[in-house]
Amino acid sequence: MQLDLSTFPFVWMRRDGASGAQADVLFAQFEALLARRQAFVILSEEGFDEDGHAHPQAERKRTSLWMKQNKAAIRAYIQGMVLIEPSAAKRLAGKAFAVLFGKFWGYPLHFGTSRDDALDIAQHLIRAWLPPREGWQTQEHLTKP
Repeated sequence: MQLDLSTFPFVWMRRDGASGAQADVLFAQFEALLARRQAFVILSEEGFDEDGHAHPQAERKRTSLWMKQNKAAIRAYIQGMVLIEPSAAKRLAGKAFAVLFGKFWGYPLHFGTSRDDALDIAQHLIRAWLPPREGWQTQEHLTKP
């Protein structure tokens, strides 16, 4: 995966086929995003893959541990993920997955029909964000288990 941060708070995620050392870069990018302490939305033009893409067991475990360590910050700052999926059938199939996704990651998964639709959804999510109250948690609590 690759992140394009050039349009922050809209963060574009793209598959690049690389893994291994690239995972370290991806985790570092997400940690830097969370350290900004600002709301953002993840967008992807990859669409919804009903079959999913298989991840090795070690990668799934590492991702799960990272998510647990950063749970508070993820819930505070990631306002959602928007997949661009032109197919109505695939969007419908994705609704059940979106429920599980939201429970696991702590932020909602939305589907847009086009790039413009996805950006409209993302803008709505950003406008609805309420920053954490002062004293809610320190940066140390947001980055450590």
